[in-house]
Amino acid sequence: MFSGRVQGVGFRYTACRVAADYPVTGYVRNLPDGRVELVAEGAPSALEQFLRRLTGRMGGFIRETQAEQSPANGEFDSFEVRF
Repeated sequence: MFSGRVQGVGFRYTACRVAADYPVTGYVRNLPDGRVELVAEGAPSALEQFLRRLTGRMGGFIRETQAEQSPANGEFDSFEVRF
């Protein structure tokens, strides 16, 4: 979860563009409370690089990040914006 000024600034579409450069799958979506939820699966090193690059590009809008780790379940075929 990302909070701050993360809606209305291209966060979801930036996440998709960045994800295209890494072997990660999942989704990103806006939440009604103003936060952005990002769910991603991939190798730990790919996820780390993806998130590092995303936060590097969008860091000026992010106030707080909350992360949860759980085993991948392979339910995603690509990385997408969900509405």
